[in-house]
Amino acid sequence: MTGVDPYKIIIRPILTEKALRLAERENKVTFLVARDATKKQIKEAVEKLLGVKVVKVNTLITPRGEKKAYVKLAPEYKAFDILSRMGVL
Repeated sequence: MTGVDPYKIIIRPILTEKALRLAERENKVTFLVARDATKKQIKEAVEKLLGVKVVKVNTLITPRGEKKAYVKLAPEYKAFDILSRMGVL
């Protein structure tokens, strides 16, 4: 990922009922990401931007053609704390 701007990879956080439930129950944060971003690039961008440790990244393409990433955080970080720090909660 050297040379790729993390702000070009992570477009915005997603705040739906499902995303908040995943944050609460599974310690996952949901983002809309660049369509051509790889899981490794998403992991590195989230770690760099938010200063957290990422355990796993799952991605999917929505019916609208957007790419969504479910990012599972390490147990020492809480998804709700991260969302609050980003100013979205």
